[in-house]
Amino acid sequence: MRRPSPLTDILPRLVVLVLVLACTGAARAQAPESERASLRFRYGLSSRQGEQVDVQREAFELRDASSRVTGGSLVRGSLGPRGRLSLGPVRLELGAGYGFAQLPLFGGFTYAPVLQRGVRHAALISGRVLVALPAELQLEARGEVPLTISAHAADGLKASSSGYVVGAALSYPVVRRDGWTGRVLLDVQQAHDTMELEASGLRSEQRMRRIGLGFEVSLDGEGGTSRPVGPRQAFVALSVVDAETGAPLPGAHVRVPSLKTPGTSEELVADSQGQLRVLLPEGAQSTQASVDGYEDATEVATVSGGATEGAPVQLRLRKKAPKTGSLKVKVVQGKDSAPVADVQVVSGKAQLRTNKAGELLLEGLEPGPVAVSMSAPGFRATEEAAVVVAGQTSELVVVLSQDRKGELATLVGQVRSARNGQPLVATVTIAQAKVRTRTDKSGTFTARVRGGTYRITLSAAGHVTQTKMVTVREGEQAILNVDLFPRGR
Repeated sequence: MRRPSPLTDILPRLVVLVLVLACTGAARAQAPESERASLRFRYGLSSRQGEQVDVQREAFELRDASSRVTGGSLVRGSLGPRGRLSLGPVRLELGAGYGFAQLPLFGGFTYAPVLQRGVRHAALISGRVLVALPAELQLEARGEVPLTISAHAADGLKASSSGYVVGAALSYPVVRRDGWTGRVLLDVQQAHDTMELEASGLRSEQRMRRIGLGFEVSLDGEGGTSRPVGPRQAFVALSVVDAETGAPLPGAHVRVPSLKTPGTSEELVADSQGQLRVLLPEGAQSTQASVDGYEDATEVATVSGGATEGAPVQLRLRKKAPKTGSLKVKVVQGKDSAPVADVQVVSGKAQLRTNKAGELLLEGLEPGPVAVSMSAPGFRATEEAAVVVAGQTSELVVVLSQDRKGELATLVGQVRSARNGQPLVATVTIAQAKVRTRTDKSGTFTARVRGGTYRITLSAAGHVTQTKMVTVREGEQAILNVDLFPRGR
């Protein structure tokens, strides 16, 4: 029987956990560093557990119950180029190369199995995802499939083989020198390999799960210096607030330079506190925020070379000027400008009444000239014009005149000679009102008529008669001064 191991249950879960972290960590990391070549030492401080069909075996030993039957070491290695694609903080790699592996074969009798080291030469198809995290940590998820070129047992017998390897790692740089970097890593791996002798049909199957510490050395990019893939990047904290109150503006749309497509921008949305944390390339980067009802705001975020966190940036947005304005109307009467209450004021579709202070506010008016009509019992209806300015409150003061219906209007005036300006004794005739009067020694006259428009005739001895049209209102006084021209000889 096979003995269960806690490691058998834990390892698959750890692999899944690392793969999930590799996917979710992309939005929070810097780009992985470039490298021309890497060499990884797989044998570190580790805990291993393997299975062999029908018998129990550890990575380097075969045991029957508590007794050691046989043991040895197995070697696995690979070499080959990789193609790389960088997507911001994520680097994807696809490789095709050569892989060498020693696989266990057991011969002899059941009670005394003999370990043989089968050999497989294969073309390896591999893939790897690298995700850089804050604090210089780096996540890796990988997998490889061998395409067997040749396989044989220790005595040269031909064999067939297949398998796969999947794994994940979390690494941290511990040594940096000019041209190379050393990283310590926590490595998780699962391998499944089979080998079958063609002549005898003897089949060996290995399932191995491992977690352990390892060390990796990588030769950095050209020139012998470590440099990032593409421009260097750093996180920058952005906040969007009201310029007047400082209150956060949740849900603000923020445009920042795109890491995926240089020279373009992408739009992000601020959280409920008007904040977001973005990854920006090195240099001065323009950020723009927009919110409905506010003017757009632009600020520059500066990312310094080698920094992991840029200086925070605050985008302050000012409210847009409203498209409408308002008009404050005040209605008064008399020489002392006493307020008139309960006056009906009409402007377009709006109909309001003045308060005790004779005031009211017309809101939501279109910018430009506006007509305002006012009426109240005991006062003459009147209409005034005002100019409305968008985003402002204009003021209009209206003086109402008392309505004196039935009262006669008063027409006063003076008649003089156009030759010397001396007053004339003249006759003033208003035929429509059946009024005929004469001026006094000072040339003045007074006539009382009803409201209306009248033709007034003025005549004096030795002067040309003149006719004037005058409009008067009931209860009001109109003034008419006339200069008569002398008759020619």
